[in-house]
Amino acid sequence: MRTPQVEADSTLPAEITIYEVGARDGLQNEKSIVPAEVKAEFIRRMAAAGLATIETTSFVNPQWVPQLADASEVLGLLGDEGLGPKRPVLVPNERGLDRALEAGVGAVAIFGSATETFARKNLNRTVDESIEMFRPVVERAQESGLWVRGYVSMCFGDPWEGPVPVQQVVDVSERLMELGCDQLSLGDTIGVATSGHVAQLLDALGDRGIGVDRIGVHFHDTYGQALSNTLVALRRGVTVVDSSAGGLGGCPYAESATGNLATEDLVWAMEGAGVRTGVDLEALLTTSAWMAQQLGRPSPSAVVRALTPAFSTD
Repeated sequence: MRTPQVEADSTLPAEITIYEVGARDGLQNEKSIVPAEVKAEFIRRMAAAGLATIETTSFVNPQWVPQLADASEVLGLLGDEGLGPKRPVLVPNERGLDRALEAGVGAVAIFGSATETFARKNLNRTVDESIEMFRPVVERAQESGLWVRGYVSMCFGDPWEGPVPVQQVVDVSERLMELGCDQLSLGDTIGVATSGHVAQLLDALGDRGIGVDRIGVHFHDTYGQALSNTLVALRRGVTVVDSSAGGLGGCPYAESATGNLATEDLVWAMEGAGVRTGVDLEALLTTSAWMAQQLGRPSPSAVVRALTPAFSTD
């Protein structure tokens, strides 16, 4: 298999952590229901490829996201392999947390919004109401010894409200972190971020006391900017990057949200720059090509298409 020529980039971290979201964010917007057995096998294959942190599913109301109604079944199929601090699940409220705790998870993620419109569409609450909804979730999760992540959506633009002021994003981020979250993930939900915007937001968060050591970045590739925006974040000191195997993804409450940064594209770039990821690229390519076959459509990932054309195209 072709591999990138390695020419070390001293402006990047020596190592990054990939926070794999393919099984959750990647599959939540699929039109057809993906069987629980396929989801579990997808997670097993990604883990075998070296992806250490995998967000497995979401304990949301099945009426909101039918594709993830089988959360308990997926974790049951995975057994111990689906549990622990490196297997977070998404929880919107205390009921979701109850279900997650019943399943024995070791990490959870809450998901807020930087804008009022998306907060109402995604959570049926205002931003203030959503923060208060999350408060007991984080408190109880901490009491149970769980690691907690806080997502902020619409950090770089909103399809209904347009541009989102940097300080508005910082304010919401600060409130989430004050609840006690261990990590903050900045979401470019509709993929409109650009390099200067990313740098400005990271600097503004740093000025508010939220350092890059507690931040992950989550870029969608709607305008082809996900990888370039990630490089800006890495050069600012971020070392946690959300990505999705095969570039799968989308948001059921934001139609303009397309796929996430493809994990293969990220790994290719990092390998060429001499940055360690812990991922076996060939094994991951095989996994994403297999998943593309399960879904019956080509992988959006440029690297998957280039290296496995027989499996990633019709």
